[in-house]
Amino acid sequence: MLHSQTELIEDIILSEDSTMEFRREMPHRDSMADEIAAFANAEGGTILIGIDDNREIVGIELQKLDQIEKTVVEICSESIEPTVHIFTEKFRLDGKNLLRIKIPSSFFVHKTVNGYFTRQEKTKREMSTVQLARLIHARSQPRITHFDTLFVPTTHRRTLRESLYRRFITQDASEEMIEDLLLKRTLLVKEGRDIRASVAGVLMCHDTPDEFLYNSFIQAVYYSGKQKDANYQIDAVDFRGPLDQQIIDAFKFVQKHNKVSARKEIGRIDRPQYSLRAVFEAIVNAVVHRDYSKGVSKIRLFMFADRLELYSPGALANTVTIEKLPYSQATRNELLARLLSEINLDDDVGNQVKRRHFFERRGEGVGIILNESEQLSGQTPIYELHNEELCLTIFAAKSLQEDTE
Repeated sequence: MLHSQTELIEDIILSEDSTMEFRREMPHRDSMADEIAAFANAEGGTILIGIDDNREIVGIELQKLDQIEKTVVEICSESIEPTVHIFTEKFRLDGKNLLRIKIPSSFFVHKTVNGYFTRQEKTKREMSTVQLARLIHARSQPRITHFDTLFVPTTHRRTLRESLYRRFITQDASEEMIEDLLLKRTLLVKEGRDIRASVAGVLMCHDTPDEFLYNSFIQAVYYSGKQKDANYQIDAVDFRGPLDQQIIDAFKFVQKHNKVSARKEIGRIDRPQYSLRAVFEAIVNAVVHRDYSKGVSKIRLFMFADRLELYSPGALANTVTIEKLPYSQATRNELLARLLSEINLDDDVGNQVKRRHFFERRGEGVGIILNESEQLSGQTPIYELHNEELCLTIFAAKSLQEDTE
């Protein structure tokens, strides 16, 4: 429960204010988006559906309750940019069904189709240019700190799974020591009196990070042809585990569909379409350097008959350019990079990619991707920026049979 029933009744008696909004019924989607964004842009708040303006409890028909809750969640991800993370709770009061929506104050500035709104007294109001500029400036200050160290509003201490966070703290640590150690590693962070999971904590120590950070998973699709065409889609999987597991799953997806041609001469000669070492480096880089504040897209991996495409949300970090990529070493998510550099690869994958850990800080990744891929296919991989999304194209090597034709 977000509050006790007694506290809720007291809130209703006190009526609407800057942190409380009553709705008799579900409003239009755009109007609801404006209300939610306004609270997120201000100090947060609660929307109660099923109570009219004069504080009368009218309730929601039971058959409509689930659909209204689903619509509210969809609005937060589809009609507000960036996504707003909320709590929802269905409950009964005086024998009537209500839906409570708790909106935390955000560390972003949120926009709807109607503009930028904030909450003032009992109503939402569109922000003036000056208000908007001040809010953007205020909320950009945390960017001095890496985004992956910020807290995720809807989380708590138990959001982190013990089997996953134990990898990053002293194995024999007592229960009393654990919280302090997790805070020191920035897997947990303090928000006032509350303890929250950090972005990196959720990404590395939760079974399904996208429950809290929208679209924080890898989507992989294999097509037998050269275009995105459902008629030629052979395999499609969404990998949603902790980031290190997502990397392994995406790597094995490519390994599964990486065709190997062979030719017998004095001995057997094999030629794969892709260097698995280069593929591993590419997936790790996509995961470590993506912008997790952008919830509108996920990392996408597409395999075609003649190429592999890997998309990672976010423009290049700092002053890095496409031309400088092979020579630069700028990390967008420093904490994630450090955590991944501490996890050992199993022998099977480690031997294939010639490394011990998921991430190694030598600045060699892009060079490996370019050089090993070009040696196989004769074509240099291409990096491109599309609307603040980095795309890497690796060309498939021709089969040995094609070479002899």
